[in-house]
Amino acid sequence: MTAGTRAGEWSIQDLAKAAGTTSRTLRHYGQLGLLPPSRIGANGYRYYDQDSLVRLQRILLLRELGLGLPVIAEVLAGEQDTAAALRTHLDLLRQEQDRIRRQIESVHTTLQKTERGEQLVAAEVFDGFDHTQYKDEVIERWGKEAYESSDRWWSSLSDQQKNDFQQTLLDIAADFGRAHAAGLPVDGDEVQAITARHHAWVGDGWGGRPVTADAFIGLGEMYVADSRFAANYDVHGEGTAAFVRDAMRVYAEANLR
Repeated sequence: MTAGTRAGEWSIQDLAKAAGTTSRTLRHYGQLGLLPPSRIGANGYRYYDQDSLVRLQRILLLRELGLGLPVIAEVLAGEQDTAAALRTHLDLLRQEQDRIRRQIESVHTTLQKTERGEQLVAAEVFDGFDHTQYKDEVIERWGKEAYESSDRWWSSLSDQQKNDFQQTLLDIAADFGRAHAAGLPVDGDEVQAITARHHAWVGDGWGGRPVTADAFIGLGEMYVADSRFAANYDVHGEGTAAFVRDAMRVYAEANLR
């Protein structure tokens, strides 16, 4: 127990360590009114009681579920009953557990079908995946308008249209994999034709917004730099993601400048 800490409470340093976060983050939460300290000592230090622990647990869970801090503040403001909040917390964790189970099964099916050379099915590959999980990254890279436009478009689709859209990506990725395995040049007509389909697919996913040269090149770089995206292509052979990136750069320089 840190000096100055009473029984049943934690200093900001101890709480941050236990929660796997930082004192700076907890102070930020306090400034926003999300997590005020239960008391402030004569030395100016912040201390937190058991209710604070429960509240921080809720904040961290809601953050993991993709909610922004303003929305989390609204959720917490509407909860007066700690037991009810914990029951909601448990329900959300069970939903997340089910989603992760479905993702594991989805990846397992994809691996088996890939190893057997069978056709992938979009409904199986993307089961348990949520396009909003990349919201913050999209906004950071391409702006809020880009995300909102894409989200509106996606929400307007029927289940069959969403499945068809995802299947198109699987087909494009498989064609890139075959081209890479065959040793085709990235600037050749066949590979560039695949890349043109990919550019059109990205444009659809962006809600019809223009996909500029810089954006298309940046997306290709992300395919290689981020293992989550690289896996979509390297499942068809190691180095396919880099092959796609290079093809996208050639296409952008030739057609989008």
